[in-house]
Amino acid sequence: MKNVLITGGSRGIGRAMVEAFTAAGHRVYFLYCKNEKAASEVEKATGATAIRADVRDPAAVCEAFLRIKNECGGLDVLVNNAAVSSFSLLQDVSEEEWQRVMDTNCGGTYRCSKAVIPQMLGRGGGVILNISSMWGQVGASMEVHYSASKAAIIGFTKALAKELGPSHIRCNCIAPGVIDTEMNASLDSETLSCLAEETPLGRIGRPDEIASLALYLASDAASFITGQVIGANGGFVI
Repeated sequence: MKNVLITGGSRGIGRAMVEAFTAAGHRVYFLYCKNEKAASEVEKATGATAIRADVRDPAAVCEAFLRIKNECGGLDVLVNNAAVSSFSLLQDVSEEEWQRVMDTNCGGTYRCSKAVIPQMLGRGGGVILNISSMWGQVGASMEVHYSASKAAIIGFTKALAKELGPSHIRCNCIAPGVIDTEMNASLDSETLSCLAEETPLGRIGRPDEIASLALYLASDAASFITGQVIGANGGFVI
């Protein structure tokens, strides 16, 4: 059994990962920002422990990681999944919106990774998984800020893998394609249909498919994999 923390665990891909890791017998914590009702539902359904913390808030992140260490001795696996997105022409993206997206997606990954490293060093190793996006690999029109934040996570992952490898901490990145989540609920059916047609497998992905990949990368079966960006996009980006 491993001690696991998943950020953004109350919905979408994050919830699917909470379900997958708890079903596999791990002790799971997850962070959520605002939706207390959804977090409570995940807790009841899975037995995982919800902690309210905005990953943009350094003090809240530190408090959450301290609580986890006090309760279970430290983390073996961190999944940096918390993210926000928005659709807009770059010329219409305000300073506030740019900062919101970058500070949640990149800043949250930085803060949580920084907080977990001492715990993993003390436990002799660990796994950090960062959730990027295929748009971080190839870019998306009207999502420049989101694409930039997800591209930064890829560079962050590769550099951190080199830095932490000698300490037996593996760091990998998952780059999902179009997944059936709340984040993509704003897309109309015609757009989703077009995206499915552009995907070689002919459909959009499911959250549980990303969760299964995360579970594998966090396992001992993936013990020689680090610094990699694994695309789970149905062949959309090859």
